[in-house]
Amino acid sequence: MNLPYAYRLDAVTTGYRAGRTPCVVSRSLSAELKTGRLTALIGANGTGKSTLLRTMAGFQPPLGGSLTLYGRPLPTYSARRLARQVAVVTSARPVVSGLTVAEVTALGRMPYTGLTGRLSATDREAVERALTQAGATHLAGRDFAGLSDGERARVMMARALAAETPVVLLDEPTAFLDLGAAAHVWSLLAEITRDGSRTVLLSTHDIETALQLADEIWLLTAEGLSVGTPAALVEAGEVEKAFATTELAFDAVSRRFSLAGLTGNRAQR
Repeated sequence: MNLPYAYRLDAVTTGYRAGRTPCVVSRSLSAELKTGRLTALIGANGTGKSTLLRTMAGFQPPLGGSLTLYGRPLPTYSARRLARQVAVVTSARPVVSGLTVAEVTALGRMPYTGLTGRLSATDREAVERALTQAGATHLAGRDFAGLSDGERARVMMARALAAETPVVLLDEPTAFLDLGAAAHVWSLLAEITRDGSRTVLLSTHDIETALQLADEIWLLTAEGLSVGTPAALVEAGEVEKAFATTELAFDAVSRRFSLAGLTGNRAQR
C-alpha cells in the first residue's frame, strides 16, 4: 500500500493498565508520521514521549483510539512481521554479557534469521554496513559489556540499522553522547531519510538541533500533540509556549534558547 504516511494516530490515548484502573499519560493524540521524513518528537519531561513511542512500537497497547501502520491496525501485526517493519532504539541501558559488538549488531537480523541466529551472506553485509553507518566498525570485536554509555548508544543504533526496516523509532538516541557523536547521529538519521526509503521518528531534548534538521516536529504537551514543520511551529509560538520560562528565553529568529537576564560581562564569559 503506497501511503504518504507510515503511522496514523486517531485520537490515541496512551498509558498503562494497573488492574482495573487505567493510568492515562496522554489523551486524544492525532497525527500522521509521514514516510521518508525525519520527524522529531519534543516536549517537556513527563508529557509522555517515551510512552507514545512504546505504544507505536507495539510494546504496550493504546488505551483508546486507533493506531495503524501502513494502513493496517497495529494490533493485527505479528511480532515477527512488526519487527520487519519497525526497528526500535529505547532509552534503557541495555544489559548484555558475553557478546561482542558485532554479535549485538547482528541481533538486528533476528526477524530474518529466526532464533538460530545463523547469518547468511546478505545478513553479514547488512551488519557490516550498519556498523559503518553508525561509526562503530572499530568496536566490532569489543565486548559489549565493557563499552562506555556513548559507545553502547552507537552499537544500539547499528543494531537498529542492521534490521533495514522502513521505519525506525528512537527514544533519546543522543542522550549519552558527546557533541561530536551526537552530531554524527543526527547526520546519519538525516542521511537515511534523504532518499525517502526510511521513516524516522526520534524523541529528543535537543530542541535546537531538532528545529534545524527535522523535516517535521511533533510537539507533545499536556494539551495534546501539535504537528508541523519547524518553521510553522516556531512562527505560531508553539515552541516558545512549551519551553520558555522566566529563566529560559527562546529567540524565534535564530531558533535558539538562552538564559534570560544574563547581561554585561557575565554573558560574555
